[in-house]
Amino acid sequence: MRTSNFALRLQPSLLDEARRTAEEEGVALNQLINVAVAEKLSAIRTETFFRERARRANVPEAIEILGRLGKGNPPMKGDELAESDRPCPSKAARKNDLKISRKAHLRARSKKSS
Repeated sequence: MRTSNFALRLQPSLLDEARRTAEEEGVALNQLINVAVAEKLSAIRTETFFRERARRANVPEAIEILGRLGKGNPPMKGDELAESDRPCPSKAARKNDLKISRKAHLRARSKKSS
């Protein structure tokens, strides 16, 4: 690995914070800065990658593919989410579920009385 020196000018408060963080992490300040630069470059490259992919995307085709999802394939054992992974329904969804269950209850009651 080739190394090089670079005089880095940091604001004193930023340098103090970097030194504290390096000490807390148990690494050299140089290593902390190297990792921080690598993480930032990775984030920038990832953003660029996804922007490029989005530019080439065929949205109507993707929507059509997603529309086919699960058609003709009933859920299989193991497809269910664990209770802890289930999304918390929004207030509107809970209200809608309540309306549906009331309608079902009323239909069942009217069938019994017939």
